Amino acid sequence: MRGERSGGRRDPMVKAQQAGSPQDKTDGPPTLTALADLARLVARSGAPHLKLRLISAILLTLAGKGLGVMAPLVLGAAVNRLAAGQGAATAVGLGFAAFAIGWTVVRFLSAASPLISDVVFAPVRAAAQRATAAEAFAHALSLSLDFHQTKRSGALSRTMDRGSRAVDFLLRILAFNLVPTGVELVLAAGVLGAKYDWRFAAVAVVVVVIYTAATFAMSNWRLEHRRIMNAADSEAAGVSVDALLNYETVKSFGAETRAAQTYDRALGDYAEASLKANSSLNMLNGMQALVMNLGLGVMAVMAGFEAAAGRMGPGDVTAAVLIMISLYAPLNILGFAYREIRQSFIDMEEMLKVTRQTPQVADAPNAVALPRPVDARGASVAFEAVGFRHDARANGLEDVSFYAAPGTTTALVGPSGAGKSTIVKLALRLLDPQEGRVLIDGHDARDVTQASLRSAVALVPQDVALFNDTLAANIAFARPEAYEAQVWAAAEAAELADFIRGLPDGMQTKVGERGLKLSGGERQRVGIARALLADPCILILDEATSALDSRTEAAIQKTLRKARNGRTTLVVAHRLSTVADADQILVLKAGRIVERGGHHELVARQGGEYAALWRKQTRGGKTPQMAD
Repeated sequence: MRGERSGGRRDPMVKAQQAGSPQDKTDGPPTLTALADLARLVARSGAPHLKLRLISAILLTLAGKGLGVMAPLVLGAAVNRLAAGQGAATAVGLGFAAFAIGWTVVRFLSAASPLISDVVFAPVRAAAQRATAAEAFAHALSLSLDFHQTKRSGALSRTMDRGSRAVDFLLRILAFNLVPTGVELVLAAGVLGAKYDWRFAAVAVVVVVIYTAATFAMSNWRLEHRRIMNAADSEAAGVSVDALLNYETVKSFGAETRAAQTYDRALGDYAEASLKANSSLNMLNGMQALVMNLGLGVMAVMAGFEAAAGRMGPGDVTAAVLIMISLYAPLNILGFAYREIRQSFIDMEEMLKVTRQTPQVADAPNAVALPRPVDARGASVAFEAVGFRHDARANGLEDVSFYAAPGTTTALVGPSGAGKSTIVKLALRLLDPQEGRVLIDGHDARDVTQASLRSAVALVPQDVALFNDTLAANIAFARPEAYEAQVWAAAEAAELADFIRGLPDGMQTKVGERGLKLSGGERQRVGIARALLADPCILILDEATSALDSRTEAAIQKTLRKARNGRTTLVVAHRLSTVADADQILVLKAGRIVERGGHHELVARQGGEYAALWRKQTRGGKTPQMAD
């Protein structure tokens, strides 16, 4: 739980300030800029027959609006025909029927045109939404380590989801609702002014302007109520999710009642805010109904006077009122559309901010693929006066230089924060050095493509994170095209095969979120199997056996020694006994290499850092915390 609240129920306004969500923002990008962004998203959506569909949909929508204005005129002509009542009753009836049928047909076409337009344009909206979401997702994955270390995964996912849905909403509402409604207003005003009197057109325009201005003003006023309600909703959801996620903690302290009371108070705050938001919505709807009906009343009275003066027939009165009613119908959602359009522009802009981020680590324009060694000797790794400083740390790497010859093992040891993990990230080119350079088989890592470099390097991290998929899929992640026999061979090499055979579903066993259905040791063995299947030139082991029991660790160490044959290996070590056979050991402290050499050479140095660490681990001293 997020903690008990003191002093009873908290003011919803306070919570709104503390728990406001991105959905509550009201300041968006300039409208023209946002529209230009929307147009560019549609242009690169790759929708089939984009131009044809766009033109057809617009013409169908405009035709529907035009027919919507024409339909009342046809019905008015029918009523006038009936009211005239001259000649045989049959002739009058037939004339009225003809106009009535015409009105029905025109009204049907008016209603059908937007539906057909939506069918025609729907593939464009779907393609734009899909392309937008895929583009944002791909770009987020391409961003550098610094971005992903500071982001909130849930917030990023919601930003991309809301942004892609905003594109669909804006296309549907702007292109085929509000803009056509504006066209319909112009057509209606033109028809009323040309056929009847300019005053009818003026009334229609003035009423719509008052209706729109009042709706926008009240919608802006309602935003505060919506903000408070959304904040209260987020607070209630957060309380419940926290309690459910920490179920064991709640149980172990007997805090079920306290957690339920906290949730109840949050629900009370939400109910209070919801009532205010609902009341303000009813006020908005009441205001809209008042303005709309006053406008209709004024129009009806004017038409009645015109009919009494003989300048309009009964059918003309009916037509004028129906034109106004058909004009007001799409305006019913104006308040909702206004608020949602503003929010959708904000959501789209937030997503576009992600796509506009430039990755700090990117392929050079002339980057080439890293060639694999012609023989099975591994690839060399060289650091030449490398310097790197993290923004959030006081110390970084300073003047780090070493050379790992092909096929050799280099161990990195030292206290926490010494820079071991930074060296690993530089070797993988998850980071670029700020000074010096990193060479892979003689090639500057910045001059080769990231894909080719990472296909040549495999990492087994201390904390192996797995996908919520099968064991087979997780092992084969590095080489999805691998045969089943190759996947089993990697599992055998990682001492994992017997465990998998003992499972009811074998290789098809789902490992759960981040592999949490497996123990820490089992996850590490899956990570080792995955790295071995990748068949890298360079193998990086970042505390790869730290979660294994002694017997399994000994077996894995034997397997890893075999796996190191023909590969260059970088090992980040905690237990020094696991790297005693390394070709060279680099001892780091405060971002610098303070000692280097073989195990026996470093142990023999009196007063050396490595010798001191070795004595602590072999004489019952407290094991130092050395993992980054």
